[in-house]
Amino acid sequence: MDSHVLQDFQSELTCSICMNYFLEPVTIDCGHTSCQPCLFLCWEEAQMPMCCPECKEIVEKSDFRTNIMLKKLASLARQATPPSESRSGEQLCRTHGEKKWLFCEVDKSLLCSPCSDSPEHAVHSYSPVAWAAEEYREKLLKKMDPLWQMTQDMQDNLNEEINKCQSIVDYVVLRKNMIQVQYHMMHKFLLEEERFQLKTLEREAQEIFQQLRDSEIRMAQQRERLKEMYRELTDMCHKPDMELLQVTREVLSKIQLLEMEKPKPVNPELSSLHITGILDMLNKFRVNNGTIQGWANCYMSLSHEDRNKIFGDDGGTKDPQTVESYVIWSAEGFTSGRHYWEVDLGNTSNWILSVCKDFVTSDTFDCEKTFLLFSLKKNNHCRFSTNSPPLTQYVQRPEGRVGVFLDYDNEIMSFYDVYQCSLIYSFSLPILTSPLNPFLFLDST
Repeated sequence: MDSHVLQDFQSELTCSICMNYFLEPVTIDCGHTSCQPCLFLCWEEAQMPMCCPECKEIVEKSDFRTNIMLKKLASLARQATPPSESRSGEQLCRTHGEKKWLFCEVDKSLLCSPCSDSPEHAVHSYSPVAWAAEEYREKLLKKMDPLWQMTQDMQDNLNEEINKCQSIVDYVVLRKNMIQVQYHMMHKFLLEEERFQLKTLEREAQEIFQQLRDSEIRMAQQRERLKEMYRELTDMCHKPDMELLQVTREVLSKIQLLEMEKPKPVNPELSSLHITGILDMLNKFRVNNGTIQGWANCYMSLSHEDRNKIFGDDGGTKDPQTVESYVIWSAEGFTSGRHYWEVDLGNTSNWILSVCKDFVTSDTFDCEKTFLLFSLKKNNHCRFSTNSPPLTQYVQRPEGRVGVFLDYDNEIMSFYDVYQCSLIYSFSLPILTSPLNPFLFLDST
């Protein structure tokens, strides 16, 4: 082959970022091709919208597929490229003076032909260095995708910890206001108990805030270690065959250790603060026998689409064929007065409890007409939240009964942990112009 043609051919198999033969070549929307690791690292360092390193066109997506044909051609080009002169001495066997062109899979050593025939290696399996190096490059590349995903997951976890820091501050302010309102609503100024609860809340919030700050530091450090390892693997894949084969085992061990050091996110949880006499006050407004089972007489299965409206992406992750969800609601709504009832949720992980407008007459589930307290299990952890506003509840999820108190005239609805005799959350409702029907959503998963 003409030398100029050969150079052009090799150039077409070279990444414009690292100037080496392609590793996991991917072609982006504009038509240019680069190594996937090089693209990811380039975009990571740029801290700007993803764009093509050659033509600077904005890249809309990052879920690329490897160009298999280019990858094979780049692999063949690497194997066909002779080693540099500076390394030729390293390839000669000191015992036999012949070129080391074989790699022993058992003891990970480089061999010449006479060495491979010696009793020490006679029963071992070995292969040509170039072929073995490509196989080990592939092993490293297979480690790199999950490693990069771990880097992105760690960034997501870090962002969550940062958001939790601000969220816990806002939540404590809100919770202090709710505690004060509850005591005043009871017309009992239990000042000592109220002061004790507020101090407890402040102390726990400071402890959680410090835990979150420490967690941020650990996650930021781990993310940098993961990114540095990804960069090291990229460089390793570009190394000459001999050098790659001699260090791969140590690198794989380092990856395994790094994967085991994943810091766990902090799950903040404030104490459920007991309010003396709260249930005695609420029971004065108990409806019927006070349980939703006693007066709920309508049942409806919840469709997969309606479930997604409530839970968003979290609801869509489950196979709709394996989920049994249904809603129980009261056919008779409230249009005035104060009303209290309790719901026994047992050990159910996924549930929603609240009231909504015009639920019975509506053909579809309208989340905008609801005021939700809900629990959703995800990754073995239950998220305990409200939807209006969207707010994580940093208190222990109630086990057993939850009390619901609706003050229609004053446009307030509150939830209580019956066992703890404590407030969970209070909604300030918008101006009410239609009946509110209590309802309960249950999910079998």
